Amino acid sequence: MDAANPRALPAMHRLLSAPEAVLLAARHPRPALAAALRAELDALRRSGRGFTAASFFAAAEAALEAAARPGLRRVINATGVVLHTNLGRAPLPAAALAAIAAEVGGYCNLELDLEAGARGDRHAACAALLAELTGAEAGLVVNNGAAAMLLALSALAAGGEAVVSRGELVEIGGGFRIPEVIRQGGARLAEVGTTNRTRLADYAAAIGPETRLLLRVHQSNYRITGFTAAPDPAALAALAHAHGLLAVEDLGSGALLDLTRLGLPREPTLTGSIAAGFDLVVASGDKLLGGPQAGLILGRREVVGRLARHPLMRALRPDKLTLAALEAVLRLYRDPEGVVAAVPALAMLVMPREAVAARAMRLAALLPPGAAELVEGESLVGGGSLPGVALPTCLLALPGPAEALAARLRAGRPAVVGRIGGGRLLLDPRTVAEAEVETLAEAVRAALAA
Repeated sequence: MDAANPRALPAMHRLLSAPEAVLLAARHPRPALAAALRAELDALRRSGRGFTAASFFAAAEAALEAAARPGLRRVINATGVVLHTNLGRAPLPAAALAAIAAEVGGYCNLELDLEAGARGDRHAACAALLAELTGAEAGLVVNNGAAAMLLALSALAAGGEAVVSRGELVEIGGGFRIPEVIRQGGARLAEVGTTNRTRLADYAAAIGPETRLLLRVHQSNYRITGFTAAPDPAALAALAHAHGLLAVEDLGSGALLDLTRLGLPREPTLTGSIAAGFDLVVASGDKLLGGPQAGLILGRREVVGRLARHPLMRALRPDKLTLAALEAVLRLYRDPEGVVAAVPALAMLVMPREAVAARAMRLAALLPPGAAELVEGESLVGGGSLPGVALPTCLLALPGPAEALAARLRAGRPAVVGRIGGGRLLLDPRTVAEAEVETLAEAVRAALAA
């Protein structure tokens, strides 16, 4: 077929019987092969180019390989952003991966009480752990933090007002805006205070016959500093209860640990919010908790029960993979001393600059001499957590056109994602697992040689 007239296009039956097609058919389903050949024929007709077997089957093979490639692919995160939303936020602990593989890959007792032989509650295990770890009376899990907030508003404030400080009407990634979620939940927003200063008296003045709850929202990915004021959380909860209202907090990052113990800035914890008297607290599972994407809901039993019975709950409930992973992560928090090493996100956050530098030097030693320069830099927490906090790090700066090199690394298997600064591609080993160093070095060598 190589000697075919370049201006003629072979019939499909001839193409499918060609030796090149036979080789491709051994690796790809015949319908997919036929579709790829037909698409390439159409492309030739539109372009007016002639047929040559080598280029024709090479193009068809490239199309087949691209179609067979998984949409979700492994990525080595060399950006230095620990909770990188575009890269799936928190990497899962080994215990969570093991739980998914061992317990829920096949059938499991998702909604079966094995002792009673009757229908069970899919939330039971995680709810019990959330209660144990935070002091809450009850817990519930949905598929993400935004879903938790929407469910809370729909179940508790629909038809009434939710009072929120103007400084907490935040927008986070993906255009998620608190005012819009409040409206979607069927409630009306009552703004109080100013952007930088809101007092307890402002909340009290806004309470009326239509008020259903006082809502406190974690400012997530930004901070207001300087001339600021906000009421004490316990005082806000007490004000709500004095008027027969609910106090609800969207805590955002889902921290279970006192981060100041780890040398990081203070971040409100789930335990602290429950102790302050909030009736309901919601947060994300894949931020500072270091688990899978999930919405954590905890609080008073009666209030959590209203959410559990709401019709929206069925649309927002998590699947068995999420619950298995989350349960495994929550169990790790039973050991406050060992959890930091066991949860990758926490381990990355507390890794000292010297340890990052040692990993950077190991990586540099695996590259051709002079291929990388070690430079000082900063890592970020990401995921709307601890905004403005920069972690000292040691970067590898690679030579060559940064954009082209970054594109070659992203196209690899596994893909590698770094960041560009000062016209150079920078790799931050803080977010590269020790087991990934040699793989990363191999990917960089291949990209530099291309």
